[in-house]
Amino acid sequence: MTDLEALVRLCPPPNSATHIDWNGIEAGLGMPLPDDYKALAERYGPGNFCDYLTLYHPHGPTEYVTLTGPMPARIRAHLRTDYDRGTHPVPYDPDHLFACGVTGNGEYLFWITDPVTDGGRRRIAVNEARGPRWFTYDGTVTGFLVSVLTGETRVPQFPSSLLEDPPTFTPASPVPALWEPVPFDSFPSAPVDTAAVRAWARENGYDVPSRGRVSPDILNAWADSHDH
Repeated sequence: MTDLEALVRLCPPPNSATHIDWNGIEAGLGMPLPDDYKALAERYGPGNFCDYLTLYHPHGPTEYVTLTGPMPARIRAHLRTDYDRGTHPVPYDPDHLFACGVTGNGEYLFWITDPVTDGGRRRIAVNEARGPRWFTYDGTVTGFLVSVLTGETRVPQFPSSLLEDPPTFTPASPVPALWEPVPFDSFPSAPVDTAAVRAWARENGYDVPSRGRVSPDILNAWADSHDH
């Protein structure tokens, strides 16, 4: 059984698959994408797992969760600053990290792009939103999802309550219109305390709970407002 077959059995996707112009996406990014990710993105489409983990997708509903949107470059620029200044420990050269997902708590998932094996296979790294810890998974992003959602792998940065309910996949809603990939920019975006995010969100008309997760869209909107 492949990792994707195991994931589908564990966490059923939407009925229809998504067609993606991978040649155009890879040309825009300037790099090949892992075969497992391409199969996963087509099978599931944009959305999130367990209302917590969102993989960046070529057809993401907002630019903040779109693979070709601004976030990978912003995150890399922030990591580069930390790496060069020694502000926080970054275990890999930021030039070899490409952000491919985000959690509801503000952690980012990265492909480790060097070295690349057959089929574009890349290991996965996870940072800590407001701390120094990193976690590395020696496998693909699809294998990572299966291992995390079955409880086989415990990522210290993820909440212990993640698997209290059976794993689910929630498609992005409303269904986004397809849009052309946009060039990366390089504005840095730093993790912040969620209390500050909640206060800003309420002041700006967002409906945000007083406890629990803050949605990726609100976290990214906060970051965008403070980048300008």
